[in-house]
Amino acid sequence: MQKLYCHLLLLSLSSLSHLTLAHPWPWTQTQRQFNQPTNYEGSSNLVDLQYHMGPILSSPINLYIVWYGSHWNPNHQSTIRDFLYSLSSPAPPPSVADWWRTIRLYTDQTGSNITGNIILSGEFYDSTNSHGNYLTRLTIQSIIKTAVTSYPRGLPLNYENGLYLVLTSSEILVQDFCRAVCGFHYFSFPAIVGVTVPYAWVGYSGTQCPGMCAYPFAWPKDSGKPPPETSGGVMGSPNGDAGVDGMISVIAHELAEVSSNPLVNAWYAGDDPTAPDEIADICVGVYGSGGGGGYVGQVYKDSWGNGFNVNGVRGRKFLVQWVWDPVKGRCFGPNAMD
Repeated sequence: MQKLYCHLLLLSLSSLSHLTLAHPWPWTQTQRQFNQPTNYEGSSNLVDLQYHMGPILSSPINLYIVWYGSHWNPNHQSTIRDFLYSLSSPAPPPSVADWWRTIRLYTDQTGSNITGNIILSGEFYDSTNSHGNYLTRLTIQSIIKTAVTSYPRGLPLNYENGLYLVLTSSEILVQDFCRAVCGFHYFSFPAIVGVTVPYAWVGYSGTQCPGMCAYPFAWPKDSGKPPPETSGGVMGSPNGDAGVDGMISVIAHELAEVSSNPLVNAWYAGDDPTAPDEIADICVGVYGSGGGGGYVGQVYKDSWGNGFNVNGVRGRKFLVQWVWDPVKGRCFGPNAMD
């Protein structure tokens, strides 16, 4: 759920509703990173991650994308698809699939691991903005309902092993987007969608708030300082657009958490399931060895000097946040130097 990311979270989100608190990726953590030394690579003695006996996504995942909005750039869509394909496809190490292997270490009460089989099984284009240009959190579920009931090209309503990813384009305003969250995950209500299915939402921040939701490829204008890992500029994005590369990092964060805590009763730290610290929240802002405190850590640079830490299909490169490794007891990624 990310209590973090848009990297500027110094304030808690306790005033938000139950739905709002479940799995958000708040933007306020940038400031929090400068002031909270517990949020760093080797914080094993400070993390109390526990399993609460709920299900994880252990069966092969059929992933369905809902592209909501009329301002989608086809190149951005292609980049996002390539990242999703990379989750289950071979690529030069360290790969996106290598990164997902850490997430696969999580098990349920039967000993079953999170699946490594993620199939992009369908896409739905809601380019008419059927629910308007301003969305509440609950409206995201109505968008899924529209996607699975549209005739003749609707998505299947897959309650057995379906995972729905709602992505909103640049003109769409979402409740708390850029103010408190960059993405979130939850599960649908049968009264709205018809069944309970896990889903995640992520917004495109390239025009609305790149400095909040596309870190470290952009920096908050009012932060008063440049990113700690640079001397004055920001890190270049590996696919040429801070908004889409930042969006992919948030997508990775939410997929890790919805897989390990789909019904808010599996893997998380803390006593309140409506505001949990999940496996990616714990490592927010850490992308390489030595990361923490506002420093992303040691990452690779391509021939143009753009930052990345994993390889994907078709020669793609991505920068994705580390997650908590339950075996090593620390934040970890396949690009780790140790």
